Amino acid sequence: MQLGDARTGKLADNIAAFGRALRRAGVAVDSARIALATEAAVLVGVERKGDLMAALEATLVARAQDRAVFAELFEAYFRDPDVAAKLLAQMLPRADGAAAPAKGRPRVREALQPRAVAQAQQAPKKDETIELDAAMTASERQRLRHADFNALGADEYRLVERLARDIALALPEVATRRTRAGGRGAGPHWTRSLREAGRSGGELLRLLERRRRRAPLPLVVLVDVSGSMERYARLLLAFLHAATRGQPGRREVYAFGTHLTDLTPAFRLADTDAMLAAASQAIDDFAGGTRLGDSLAQLRQRHARRLVGGRSLVLLITDGLDTGEPEALARELDWLRLHAGRLLWLNPLLRFSGYQPLARGAAVLHRHAHGMLAVHDLSRLEQLATAIAAVLRR
Repeated sequence: MQLGDARTGKLADNIAAFGRALRRAGVAVDSARIALATEAAVLVGVERKGDLMAALEATLVARAQDRAVFAELFEAYFRDPDVAAKLLAQMLPRADGAAAPAKGRPRVREALQPRAVAQAQQAPKKDETIELDAAMTASERQRLRHADFNALGADEYRLVERLARDIALALPEVATRRTRAGGRGAGPHWTRSLREAGRSGGELLRLLERRRRRAPLPLVVLVDVSGSMERYARLLLAFLHAATRGQPGRREVYAFGTHLTDLTPAFRLADTDAMLAAASQAIDDFAGGTRLGDSLAQLRQRHARRLVGGRSLVLLITDGLDTGEPEALARELDWLRLHAGRLLWLNPLLRFSGYQPLARGAAVLHRHAHGMLAVHDLSRLEQLATAIAAVLRR
């Protein structure tokens, strides 16, 4: 079967346009996959819509988490009731002009939106500039503050990621063993007092006292990079890098999926975009499964010395959907609680009002964590420092 005359055929062009729409929706599709999809359409034919859909999915989709996006976008792109006849006639019109369904994933609706229309909407007229700017600074910004990260469109996600980098995270401070000179303290600070006396001809005009220095709690971050946490992981990594950059104190960061990955060298980079690029290169199990017990065992075996004197604040960012054995997870969490000051579970699933940690891994984690906090939107990130301080006081 041929795909039509080179001068008038539409099916090959529409398969290429459908591949570009998938790419705009966040699915990794390159020209080689689009060419393979065209060959698959030749082999299976276009008599049955289900066969064509299966062929395109097999050639264009490489990750399991992208299948739902593909199915929704395929139905929206080829939903004409006369699609079979038009495919057979190889005269299927482009789906760019069709309106996207009211429900469904925002990135699917954005992918179906024509480029020209999107650019026209994004390029306001001169007399509308002030009105659109005001909308962004008020109602639109307020809506994005309370929008779940997993429900954002592609453009909204990039904007929210930039906004998250401006949120401060003031970690609680504790008294260290080092001392400094101050007005009131535990005893005289003779070194500093005698140094000042030398400036006044040997006369001791003021007796300074020793005060213990204060520093932020040593921070250990464990970020789940499994498939269910894909959209949260990148944004929270960007937030934590920008929020803790330049702060005194130790900062250890790890990603875990099927195994543990040390991201501390990437977090030493000053630029957040460079950090994200380095983290992407280091993580080789991104969007896979979750084996938290095995990952914590690797932390215990290889990086136990990074937990500073039982004072470290451990932030465990995961939805608790662990596929390992609960007994192994409980054993590793017992060790982690013994060697850390506080263990806080940052759970995106708290966006659901009636959430209960009923999964096996979530139930074990709930019993061992000192507190469970929500991190599913910007407003929760803005309140994170206050929430952490409240848990530590308890």
